[in-house]
Amino acid sequence: MNVLENFSLKEITTFGIDANAKNFVQPANDDEVVGFLKSNKTQPIFVLGGGSNIIFTSDFEGVVLQPTGKSVEVLSEDCDSATLRVGAGMEWDDLVKLTVGKGLGGLENLSLIPGHVGACPVQNIGAYGVEVKDTIVAVEGFYLDSAERFCFDNGYCQFGYRDSIFKHELRGKVAITHVTFLLSKSPVLKTHYGNIEEELKNYSERTVQTVRDAVISIRERKLPDPKVIGNCGSFFKNPTISKDEFDAVKAQYSNVPNYPAADGKIKVPAAWLIETCGYKGIKKGHVGVHGQQALVLINLGNATGKEVIALADEIIAGVSDKFGIVLEKEVNIL
Repeated sequence: MNVLENFSLKEITTFGIDANAKNFVQPANDDEVVGFLKSNKTQPIFVLGGGSNIIFTSDFEGVVLQPTGKSVEVLSEDCDSATLRVGAGMEWDDLVKLTVGKGLGGLENLSLIPGHVGACPVQNIGAYGVEVKDTIVAVEGFYLDSAERFCFDNGYCQFGYRDSIFKHELRGKVAITHVTFLLSKSPVLKTHYGNIEEELKNYSERTVQTVRDAVISIRERKLPDPKVIGNCGSFFKNPTISKDEFDAVKAQYSNVPNYPAADGKIKVPAAWLIETCGYKGIKKGHVGVHGQQALVLINLGNATGKEVIALADEIIAGVSDKFGIVLEKEVNIL
């Protein structure tokens, strides 16, 4: 296991911010993770997944640790389901492709989301009416300070909308090395969200494969490829507001899109709020808002982390002034 010094993070983060890590380590298995943690005495550690949900605002004066294990182990299987234990370093969409190819349902709506498996429980990634928490059985890894192993069940992870215990009590304290999923052999397809129903009209049947194909087709049309245009995908969470707040917005904008949320609240698409405020397609220096999807901030070339945050904060202020709704950043800022 090599420790690389003064390592550029530009090529391994999807926004393409030019920031360096004092040291960079890629352990391939649990033994290497433990060995490194026990040898590290003083340097701060930041655990990086696929780099798809992070903005560095400066160089990191410590160790960036990126687990790279990609193992897939079938822990159990019967006529109804299969339980898979997956290494944190596997590309997320490679896992979705693999499971869909085996006819296993549960992840198909989450197709083409960038990043690694190890980051999926941190963010509780979600798309098209599905959240990964609904398939996660367990999350394993090690505490950074003691190198002690942990294995948390689903309930312990405190999953919420784009949220988990790993963003709160355990933020910056653990390295995830494996995630275990329970997937169905007789899945109930979820096609009610977004344009999936419309897209499925192009297919002769409805299977986990055609749902995956439909999601990929939609995402490729509306979202920029981070390999071509630097971005972090959805930059803001969709806010959930009270009925009174929603009625106030609807009184002014009768066409406001909305979805039911927990506790009688209503979810309003952040993209609609941002676009209505006139930010869609704008450019500010080296950053901008994507012209087809207002939820996505983009790198126009040589963007700095501070420029990205300045634009994000301007959008938050603009939406708050116009609607009284405060957007929350989905992307992690370091």
